[in-house]
Amino acid sequence: MSLQPETLALAGSFGETSARPVVAGAPRLTAAHCDLLREIQIVDEYGERRSIHIPAERPLTVFVDKRELVTLMTLGQCPELLVLGYLRNQRLVDTVQQVESITVDWDVGAAAVRTHDGVHDLAAKTTTRVVTTGCGQGTVFGDAMSQLHTVTLPDAATARIRQSTLHRMLETMRQQESIHRKAGSVHGCALFQLQPQGCEMLCFVEDVGRHNAIDTIAGWMAMHGVDGADKAFYTTGRLTSEMVMKGAQMGVPIVVSRNGVTAMGHELASRLGMTLFGRAANRHFLCYTGLERFDSEPEPQRAAVRVVAG
Repeated sequence: MSLQPETLALAGSFGETSARPVVAGAPRLTAAHCDLLREIQIVDEYGERRSIHIPAERPLTVFVDKRELVTLMTLGQCPELLVLGYLRNQRLVDTVQQVESITVDWDVGAAAVRTHDGVHDLAAKTTTRVVTTGCGQGTVFGDAMSQLHTVTLPDAATARIRQSTLHRMLETMRQQESIHRKAGSVHGCALFQLQPQGCEMLCFVEDVGRHNAIDTIAGWMAMHGVDGADKAFYTTGRLTSEMVMKGAQMGVPIVVSRNGVTAMGHELASRLGMTLFGRAANRHFLCYTGLERFDSEPEPQRAAVRVVAG
């Protein structure tokens, strides 16, 4: 079954976003579905047997013009967009118009990518592989790392975020229905449109690895021609160099994580002029880099509690 471009959208567990027209010349995508959860029997600390759900991780081997590229371990929530976003974030394709179609077949666990004119210097671009800290071990090709100097993020006057907007993002994520609430063991990523008086969540994706979730969002952005300049990106996972790199490739200047930041992620974000928030939950956060984009509205300091022994 082919997913028609004019009806392509993320909905339901992906987030409540309306259908958007796709860019001209976008590839044809299948709409492969699979079970995201598996029911198993466990014994708990009380010796009771009961049923629970766990995420159904599965391999997806990507072939580009019949050449095997990589195997992604994924939940499989929207595999066609995952593959497209992976190709874009790895700099293997520059535009979606280079891709004719992406066909996913879960019976064989494969994604077949067909391009119009092939990928120029595919062998050279994929010679050097860096195994990253991504869950399940992500892979970044050396060519993508070397091209980061070409990435330019919007300046601080153009892309900004207020503290109240950050709080709204965190509250939206706190209330979001998710696979993680039911089964755990997955990461969630979301894309927000920044607005003068707040923000709107455009899409939300979960996967067994945060790098897969961000790639899926990158695929959605590419299909719909969505620019990252006035967006903020949220992830439950830590901000490593790989996550910062992928956010930069998507043109998103503000990245928020419920988790922390690694030294290499911090260094890369500083070099790119990206604003990073970490340890962000409820009304708490740390702004690690890019303070010039942040309109602080400080919370009042809580008075110290003095304990008097009786």
